[in-house]
Amino acid sequence: MNVDLVTRRGCHLCDDALDLLRDLGVEPRQRDVDEDPELSMLYDFRVPVVLVDGRVVGEGRLDRQALSRALSH
Repeated sequence: MNVDLVTRRGCHLCDDALDLLRDLGVEPRQRDVDEDPELSMLYDFRVPVVLVDGRVVGEGRLDRQALSRALSH
């Protein structure tokens, strides 16, 4: 399972998302939305965005239970 976290510098929700993923035992690959034109086009105002195997499973303020379920599949 590949987990990506689309983030932005200075985004407190992004920091919260990273902490939550780590609490759930996942170290995601972090990708900065401002450094990738494709990510910017897709997710600019939606960060943080969590992708599991390329599929969006959460964005914005994340729900721990929903994210845990998405990561267990």
